Amino acid sequence: MSIGMKKQTSMTFEQALEEVPAALKREGFGVLTRIDVKETLKAKLGVDFRRYVVLGACNPPIAHQALSHELAFGVLIPCNVAVYEGDDGKAVVTAVDPEQTIAAQGDAAMQGLVREIRARLVRALEQVK
Repeated sequence: MSIGMKKQTSMTFEQALEEVPAALKREGFGVLTRIDVKETLKAKLGVDFRRYVVLGACNPPIAHQALSHELAFGVLIPCNVAVYEGDDGKAVVTAVDPEQTIAAQGDAAMQGLVREIRARLVRALEQVK
C-alpha cells in the first residue's frame, strides 16, 4: 500500500528542510506547522528515531474555497508533508495525496479542489531534487 506521494531526493535532510518549504511557497502554500517527530519521540517516550519533520502546508485561497463549500473540510487542513532522512542519508519527501482522502469522494466542486491541491503538491515535489 502506498501512502501519499513520495519523492526520493539527492539532498541531505537539512537541504530538504530548506528547499521543500520554498517549493511549496512557489505553489501558493505556506507552512503553518512544523512538527519535529524525532525530538517529540525523544521527549515523550525517551526513544531515538531518525530525523523526521512533518510540515503542515496550506494554500489560503484554496482552503477558503473548500471551507466555504464544506466546513468539515477543516479536518483535512493543513496538507501534511513529511521530510525524513532515508537509510542512505538522503532526504525523502512524502506529501499527502488528496485523492486518497475522503474529500475525493465529494461532489464535483470538491473533486475539482482536490485535483487542484494535488496538482500543486505534485509540482512542488517535482521541484525538489
